Amino acid sequence: MKERVGYLKAAREAALEAGQFLKRNLDTRGKIYFKGDVDLVTDADRRSQEMIFNRLSALFPDHDFLAEEGLSERHGAEYRWIFDPLDGTTNFAHHFPVFSVSIALEKRGEAVCGVVYDPMREELFWAVKGEGAFLNRKKIRVSATKELDKSLLATGFPYDIRVSPVNNIDHFNNFIVRAQAVRRCGSAALDLCYVGCGRFDGFWELKLKPWDVAAAVLVVREAGGRVSDFRGGEFGVYNSEVLGTNGQIHGPMMKILKLGSGEECERGGMSVKAGEKSGKGKARRQREMQNE
Repeated sequence: MKERVGYLKAAREAALEAGQFLKRNLDTRGKIYFKGDVDLVTDADRRSQEMIFNRLSALFPDHDFLAEEGLSERHGAEYRWIFDPLDGTTNFAHHFPVFSVSIALEKRGEAVCGVVYDPMREELFWAVKGEGAFLNRKKIRVSATKELDKSLLATGFPYDIRVSPVNNIDHFNNFIVRAQAVRRCGSAALDLCYVGCGRFDGFWELKLKPWDVAAAVLVVREAGGRVSDFRGGEFGVYNSEVLGTNGQIHGPMMKILKLGSGEECERGGMSVKAGEKSGKGKARRQREMQNE
């Protein structure tokens, strides 16, 4: 218990430091680099990652680390830090004030603590396994909404939306006419935390990375919610699909996700549509998997 408190304190301090740095630099016109047609990274991402890594690695030099901007340090340690120094980079690059810092700690592959910090609203979501989830100092709980048509949902779209038919547009079209409303905020970590505190009733997305979800999934679960893949299977941070809900609308959302266009099958953990079964589609998907 004492050990976990120390880890949580370190994660919170690292997130607060990086988040305040990002807040101060939101309106600064820094350099923007493109990793793909729409996938970008800024100097702020890199500086925030450096700040977090320097702080945590100094405290825990024997731990493993995994982060978005090319950081992967493995020593075969029992503990691994997984973090996103700036979740919502596109928003940040456009000076749109919706983004977060996400930091999780795994022990033998299972998240034991996590923090997600929104510096623009001074909201720190955090959770420790088995001890509940909190927003700043207040314990949080998922909503009690039971009907999908009365639910506020959230989602996002993958960076390869222009080239891949597996792009979430089909699911979005199916949900927008069945839910009360659907929001697309641009930070998956915050979206999931909003499920945890009852602002959203459900969230789904695909092609996310471990650093996008590791901390926020723990927040949802500790707040009484449910997280799985689109078919209700066990969720892991390397899953390509995430469905997080208040638990009440989990089944109804899975039913709608089954309506996705074309035939779906499992290939390497990625949901693949029948339209990709052509030679061109297969080649493109192979390239995508190699880059993940």
